[in-house]
Amino acid sequence: MSDVKIVAASIVNFLKKQLEGDTLSLDSRESVEVGVQCIETAFELSAEDTARGVDLLQLVKQQRGAGPTPDCAEAEKLKNEGNELMKAERHREALEKYTRAIELDPRNPVYFCNRAAAHFKLEEHEAAVADCTAALALQPDYSKAHGRLGLALTALDRHREARAAYARAAQLEPENESYKQNLRFADECLAQRGERGPLDLGGLLQNPALLNMATEMLADPNMQNLISGLMTNTQATGPAGPGGMNALLEAGQALAQHMQAANPDLVEQLRRQVRPPGGPGGNPPSQ
Repeated sequence: MSDVKIVAASIVNFLKKQLEGDTLSLDSRESVEVGVQCIETAFELSAEDTARGVDLLQLVKQQRGAGPTPDCAEAEKLKNEGNELMKAERHREALEKYTRAIELDPRNPVYFCNRAAAHFKLEEHEAAVADCTAALALQPDYSKAHGRLGLALTALDRHREARAAYARAAQLEPENESYKQNLRFADECLAQRGERGPLDLGGLLQNPALLNMATEMLADPNMQNLISGLMTNTQATGPAGPGGMNALLEAGQALAQHMQAANPDLVEQLRRQVRPPGGPGGNPPSQ
């Protein structure tokens, strides 16, 4: 179930709850009923899809700080009990503990993220996606929620979305090896399908090894002379002139050689990110 369907199902649930009350006039009720039918038809929602929608009214209350004061101490106790049950692989019981914790304190993203882990263990991957999404709505920079979202999306074969989740998790926690491994796995899955994930320029620019290499290169007298000569040639003949083009080619070759000698593993990592899947022709690899 896609994120779009979750939103559509949530809207349908909200409208149906309004129909259950007595606040709508007869004309308004007819309009809402038509709206529900139109949304269900347009997004091809089944009864199972609708059951997976989130409570929009509760989310709005969370964002506005409305509703009863949360019982944080009891919620934390339930969360800890859920964690112990997860260690004992009693995942259904753990899920129930996390659900009760959320009912007591619906503004804590950790409870949603932990429940997502329980859903994942129970192979309820759509529900895990919904809980990770709820956690990230409360705390957008929650790296663990991004990582768990990636796992749930991977289980649903939604590798492009999973890659984006892993990339964000790795950006927030650059030392976490599991996020890097999952990101590479997502790239491999996309490559097998003849696809390629977007080039993560933000991640590249924050890569400590790349930054260290750039610093060392700029401090190298030979590289400084090459850059100085490049600027002189391009100023004299223009970037498109013969001198400028030769200088650019020379600088590129020198840069590539220096990078290959200094850190071949990093060079291979960069190549994987920019190389078309299946080799130079961009064709998918044989299955």
